[in-house]
Amino acid sequence: TVLCHCRYCQARTGSAFGLAIYFKTEQVEILTGELKSYPFQTESGRSFTTRFCPTCGTSVLWNTAAGADMTGVAGGCFDPPTFWYDVKREAFTRSAAPFLHTDIADKTETSTSYAPIQAETAALDGASHD
Repeated sequence: TVLCHCRYCQARTGSAFGLAIYFKTEQVEILTGELKSYPFQTESGRSFTTRFCPTCGTSVLWNTAAGADMTGVAGGCFDPPTFWYDVKREAFTRSAAPFLHTDIADKTETSTSYAPIQAETAALDGASHD
């Protein structure tokens, strides 16, 4: 379970961070309804596909090339949202909202798989823009 402050998670959730519980992909099953996909490429040149509910727009699942055998599930999507999981790691703390403070011990400025091959766009670089 990861609390992620990357710009992609911030944009995906419309919030200060994303909360991901990762499972082996073969363990994840959608029981009702269908999801729409939005694929894109990160500045590291890796594929990232987020899947969301076409009715309400909620981001539900995502897959990345960096974790090809894993599927991320949005922490608030479990029904009911009991928050039964322990958050083990905090990633991309370099772009964390300054008002957010946690007691999570394992914090990384980016992530172990972060290896940009192109510059981040202004929307992703963390700089203040007018």
